[in-house]
Amino acid sequence: MSDIGDWFRSIPLITRSWFAASIAVPFIGKLGLIDFRNLMLFPELVISKFHLWRPVTATLYFPITPNTGFLYLVNLYFLYHYSSRLETGAFDGRPADYIFMLFFNWICIVITGMLMNMRLLMIPLIMSVLYVWAQFNKDTVVSFWFGTRFKAHYLPWVILVFNFIIGGSFVNELTGNLVGHLYFFLMFKYPMDLGGRAFLSTPEFLYRFFPNRRGGVSGFGVPPSRPAAQEQGGGGGGGGGGGRGRGRHNWGEGFRLGGE
Repeated sequence: MSDIGDWFRSIPLITRSWFAASIAVPFIGKLGLIDFRNLMLFPELVISKFHLWRPVTATLYFPITPNTGFLYLVNLYFLYHYSSRLETGAFDGRPADYIFMLFFNWICIVITGMLMNMRLLMIPLIMSVLYVWAQFNKDTVVSFWFGTRFKAHYLPWVILVFNFIIGGSFVNELTGNLVGHLYFFLMFKYPMDLGGRAFLSTPEFLYRFFPNRRGGVSGFGVPPSRPAAQEQGGGGGGGGGGGRGRGRHNWGEGFRLGGE
C-alpha cells in the first residue's frame, strides 16, 4: 500500500486532484451513494432549475459497467499519463497557466455539451489535454497498441478511431480534439507563429493564488516563439501572464507514449 501511496503522491498536484476526483465521483455513482442521474449533464435542468453542479460532475463522472469499464480505465490512463506529462513539461512550474488551460477547455466543452445535449464530459476534457500535449510534441515518435509507432501529431486522431472501435462513438473525442485545437491556436499558434493578436492570457489573479515556481517554460514541447518584431513590444509566452517567460520554438521534444 505504501508503494501505491508513494506513486499517488508523485503525481503532479493538479493532475492528482483531477485524477482522484475522476475515480471518486464514478464510484460514488456506482455505489449508489448519489443517484448517478444527478451527476450527468441535463441542459434543461441546469437552465431551468439551476443545477449548477452538473457541468462539474458530468466532467468527472463516467458510468462503470461491464460494457464501459475498459473504456473508463483507458481514458483514466490517458488522463494520468498526458496530464502529468503536460503539467511537468510544457507547463512545468506554471500551475496558473495549466489551470487556465483546463478551465478554458472545460468552459468550451460545457457550452458544446449544452448545445449538443451531451450527458458526459469526461472524455472530451481528457482528449483536449491530450491534443495540446500532442501539439507540443508533434514530432515525437510514440508507441501505441500492438507495437504501432507514429508521430504524436496523429495520436489524438488514432485514439478517436480506437475509442470509436471499442466504444461505438467518436463525438466525445472529436469535441475534445477541436477544443484542444482552439486553445492551442488562440494561445500559441496565432499570436506567436502568425503574429496575430493574443486573444487568450492567464488572468493575473490566478498567478496570485498559484505563483510560478520558476521562470520560463521548460521541459519538452516549449511553445513557439513570437516573431522578432513583436518580441520588442513585450507580451508573455506559454500562457500569458505579462512576460513571465517565453519558450523557443522546439515542439518536438517529449516522452514516448507509455514509457520514459
